Amino acid sequence: MIMNNGQTDNSIGPHELHRRLESGAPAELLDVRTPGEYSTAHVPGARLIPLGDLDAAAYLAQHAAGKTIYVLCQSGQRARKAVEKFRAAGFDGCVVVTGGTQAWMDAGLPVDHGESGTLPLMRQVQITVGFVSAMGAVLALAVDPWFALLPLITGCGLLFAGITGFCGLALLLAKMPWNRAARCQSNSCCEIKN
Repeated sequence: MIMNNGQTDNSIGPHELHRRLESGAPAELLDVRTPGEYSTAHVPGARLIPLGDLDAAAYLAQHAAGKTIYVLCQSGQRARKAVEKFRAAGFDGCVVVTGGTQAWMDAGLPVDHGESGTLPLMRQVQITVGFVSAMGAVLALAVDPWFALLPLITGCGLLFAGITGFCGLALLLAKMPWNRAARCQSNSCCEIKN
């Protein structure tokens, strides 16, 4: 598949990746979700570096040559952005796992479960948008009609996110303290071991 910039979009499905991992093919698994999402459930052996913290050059300095980097997120959007960072750093050996961790779990493949008091990022987005929209509607009815702009803005934001695959609110929420593990000491590399 050819992307807009003319480069090939390397991707793999969860079953094929699982087959390759089982066969012992040299590979690195990189999960670019938030620490809260990762600790809830992740592919066994996946290394966590949240997308906002990913320094592709620093990662590549520690990367074992000859290994393909399989990049996962929740559904695939953040993984594509991570692959763009690696390409900008001059590395084309990344493969996006189609559908991300959710597709891996839907396929019934093994996952490591942890405990997390943090809601998944997309649920946080839904709660925030729902709250702002509901409050805007109530305030528009009870206080001033201009408050109707709040549901209009959040609705337009959802429409934009749906069309483009880019959700600024999700990126903002991912940087909030409750979505960052206390164990993350560096802005360039965050790793949680099993």
